[in-house]
Amino acid sequence: MKLSFNTWVYSSFPVWVPAYPLDEVIRRLARIGYDGIEIGAAAPHAFPDYLTRDRIDEIRLLLDDNGIACSSMLPAPGGGPGFNVASPDLAERAAAIDQYKKVADLCHAWGAPTLMYVAGWQIFGTDRRQAWAWSAAALEQIADHAGQDLTIAVEPTSSDSNLIDSCDDLIEIIEQVDRPNVAAMFDTYHTLYRNEVPTDYVHRLGSRLKHIHLADVNREPPGSGVVDYPSLIEALKANDYEGYLTMEIGFNRRNVEPDDLARRALSYLKTIL
Repeated sequence: MKLSFNTWVYSSFPVWVPAYPLDEVIRRLARIGYDGIEIGAAAPHAFPDYLTRDRIDEIRLLLDDNGIACSSMLPAPGGGPGFNVASPDLAERAAAIDQYKKVADLCHAWGAPTLMYVAGWQIFGTDRRQAWAWSAAALEQIADHAGQDLTIAVEPTSSDSNLIDSCDDLIEIIEQVDRPNVAAMFDTYHTLYRNEVPTDYVHRLGSRLKHIHLADVNREPPGSGVVDYPSLIEALKANDYEGYLTMEIGFNRRNVEPDDLARRALSYLKTIL
């Protein structure tokens, strides 16, 4: 298992500050000692429409020169454009699918093996079955565009959304879409929100599990006192998990020091791996 760090706390999504250029973040995380960086597709880092071909090539070279892999990418749903794949607004759904395809293309350019899929959220007045159908149809299109060498990892986001809420929901949509490159991931922060046990997700998902986000209460670093990370690591090893352990921490507030969070998370995980 390799260790990766998500860029949200270094960017301006969803909280505006702290915010650093992607070049700076790549260098910092490489110096701290991470194997990979999970890049969020938002300004000022990697919003697809703001990236020229030269800039994309420049970022790939920067990753290589610093000896750090692009472990994964994820979209930036919400905000002005929405990018809700389950929206009743046809134009928004189309824009969200297009955005995912652009981020998939960035994954290919930067060698990332995994793209997160946030399945959207049910809007008042929309039947849940309809919202689910729109999300599943979007996932099919995105998976087909991505190709077999890019895994689309569906994430239950129960603390922020209301469609793919549980491990059962996750398994159901993966089986319904039935694409070989569609798999599962989960975030320990969202399991905490549901008062669930993270190791249960590991055992239930088994070989479907291809990615994982780690965060403790209030998006604190792993080891802050609530999640049983030693048991989680044991469960991952027992299920032959070979993906990244990605820290997605600190981005829900302004009063953070990103480097400090990154160092504390890395130090703790190394003691239990």
